Amino acid sequence: MLDKKLFHNPRCSKSRQALALLEEHKVEFEVFFYLKEELNRAIIKELLSKLNLAPRDLLRKSEQAYKNLNLSDINISDEKIIDAMINYPKLIERPVFINKKKAIIGRPPEEVLKIL
Repeated sequence: MLDKKLFHNPRCSKSRQALALLEEHKVEFEVFFYLKEELNRAIIKELLSKLNLAPRDLLRKSEQAYKNLNLSDINISDEKIIDAMINYPKLIERPVFINKKKAIIGRPPEEVLKIL
């Protein structure tokens, strides 16, 4: 298994740009299509640990599911937020690039180059 992984949504322009940047720099990495492949609590917790973020900080607040699930409520637990990410992976900010023990959100896409 490769130490580098891109959490990728091909419909997202920033995610496509991050993918292209990594390819241009000849980085060997795995593409994880997180909207199609199985997401579970362990994957999300590992991602959060490598990002050094709380679950709430990885949420896309512009997604309809964010509003529908009332995730802006500060009383919602981290575990409930992780459950929401598992059930609605579009809630996860993208793209996210992992390099061994570190990860970074690729916004702007050039951010992914900081942890090479």
